[in-house]
Amino acid sequence: MTNRVALVTGASAGIGQACAQQLHRNGWTVIGASRRGTSNGAWRGLTMDVDDDESVALGFTEVLAEHGRIDALVTGAGWGIAGAVEHTSMSDAKAQLETNFWGTVRCVRAALPVMRQQTGGRLVMIGSICGVIGVPYQAFYSASKFALEGYAEALGYEVSPFGIQVTLVEPGNFKTEFTNRRRVASAPLDDPYAAARDRSIGKMERDEMDGADPNDVADTVEKVLGARRAPRRVSVGKFDERLGLVAKKLLPFRLFERSARSGLGL
Repeated sequence: MTNRVALVTGASAGIGQACAQQLHRNGWTVIGASRRGTSNGAWRGLTMDVDDDESVALGFTEVLAEHGRIDALVTGAGWGIAGAVEHTSMSDAKAQLETNFWGTVRCVRAALPVMRQQTGGRLVMIGSICGVIGVPYQAFYSASKFALEGYAEALGYEVSPFGIQVTLVEPGNFKTEFTNRRRVASAPLDDPYAAARDRSIGKMERDEMDGADPNDVADTVEKVLGARRAPRRVSVGKFDERLGLVAKKLLPFRLFERSARSGLGL
């Protein structure tokens, strides 16, 4: 199909931006949505806040008025919060899931009627290896990505009769602005978690700064969208990080947990 239309959320930076640029280079008509509505000039920027029902509805209405269809939705909007569960406020915890999980849900709900009427479409959700392997001091980020795993799997069964295919892309550590934008929960001066928390967050940040190129995720997204039968899940990133997914499936959990501790900074 010519003039394929892709809506990419979180397109102002990081993985979302890399996906928007890659799809544009390969002939897609790309609308890159973000709170800032910025664009690199090659693809069209759209101001849309995935945390807000009205903003999402207006954004989709604008895309449909301009293009009349949406062939692919790539949900890249997200952010992270780090800190001990005990010291993460309820408002911060809710805000984390509001964007990373409910923001995806809002966009998918808006896309589904369009794709059903078209008798086809692709939903690509940017999950995380942290949605399969829980990461200490990033519990609510992991929770938001674990939620996407169950949501996408269940959704896939529901929408396949309408020609709609659902894929979770599970990146490992990538070098993006995500690291500098991560929020850290405040903690008391006598924080009993401080030593372990600082080691874990420090390890996480070093791994991210030494992470893979976000264009690798964009390449994976492009391949998924070009596949006749899209996979339900596909991981992308460094070999040792992806190996952890296999290890968790095959090893007894206590053995996996013991082997994973050093990799998680504990």
